[in-house]
Amino acid sequence: MLNNKKKKVDLVSMLVIVAILFAVNILAEMFVPRTSLFFSVVKKSCVYALVAVSMNLLNGFTGLFSLGQAGFMLIGAYAYAILTIPAEMRDSVYQYFDGGLINEPIFWPLALIVAGLVAGVFAFLIGLPVLRLKSDYLAIATLGFAEIIRAFVQWDKFGPLTNGSNLLRGYPTFDSLASEWFGSPKFSSTIALAITAVCILLIVLFINSTYGRALKAIRDDEIAAEAMGINLARHKQISFIISSFFAGVGGALLAMHQSTIQATAFESAMTYEILLIVVVGGIGSISGSCISSFLYIAASEWWLRGLDSGSFLGIQSTLFRGGFRKVVFSVIIMIIVLFFRQGIMGDKELSFTRIAEKIKRKSKKEPSKKEAEKEVAAK
Repeated sequence: MLNNKKKKVDLVSMLVIVAILFAVNILAEMFVPRTSLFFSVVKKSCVYALVAVSMNLLNGFTGLFSLGQAGFMLIGAYAYAILTIPAEMRDSVYQYFDGGLINEPIFWPLALIVAGLVAGVFAFLIGLPVLRLKSDYLAIATLGFAEIIRAFVQWDKFGPLTNGSNLLRGYPTFDSLASEWFGSPKFSSTIALAITAVCILLIVLFINSTYGRALKAIRDDEIAAEAMGINLARHKQISFIISSFFAGVGGALLAMHQSTIQATAFESAMTYEILLIVVVGGIGSISGSCISSFLYIAASEWWLRGLDSGSFLGIQSTLFRGGFRKVVFSVIIMIIVLFFRQGIMGDKELSFTRIAEKIKRKSKKEPSKKEAEKEVAAK
């Protein structure tokens, strides 16, 4: 029997959460100084949340253990940057490769979609052989793919397209778009949040569709799913392609956040960070991945920074020196893994609908399900 206890992702709750996030972010943009690390944390959290949700779609909802996320992010980041660098900057960016191969840039939203599509095409080609593998073997194969892609991108033979091992820069970023639209880069986090929200809502709609239910059936029991008429190979391929598509879009968003892109940044450690976020948030929980993304980025790059500079929460100590932040952060991660083995959210989702039902039941003083069962047993 397949496990039917897991409920759908509550779309209404997701929309409410998105609206709250937008309101908080806009208020922060109005009153918080632009130099605050808050805005950088929000933008990077959005990027990591999208990639973590895309990985959760594959690992948590389909049951496939893939470690190729950094490779697909690299493909998306490079595709976006290559397609959007202005013509007047190509000679300076591709100074060692005669201005590169592409002469005219395309509109940045179209470049975001193309970045995802290119990653999806690579996922289709890679998925044909590697999706026959299972468990650790699939993880090793996808991890190897990510490393191979990183090496190829830096190869001088592809220099006219990828600029070899040199930086790509000059393409539209969150800051430049915010300056162009709102007259200030301070509103760049709103753009990042809007794009990420749209992408995650699309993933939620897919998970709540018949395809999503089929993926959950494959995760729970492949034999039973195949007996019910589900084409295992086709559905795994669809999940792999969609996950890679949004990882490619996430890579493009990372390029927009960082202003420059170089292949050396997309190491296997980036995939492990994303996997850690998924595990801490809860495998199979979309809202858990989003929450843990913010907590992970905020703790590692904002809240604990004082541990490296000698002062933390007003406390001065010689113990607080360079690198101590990573020690404390590692201890925090260990505590979470030990005491929250299923993650912060487990396989559950934030649901305002369930909260409203509980409040309504308490206001009417109706007995809960457990209380009703106890009354029936007593009779």
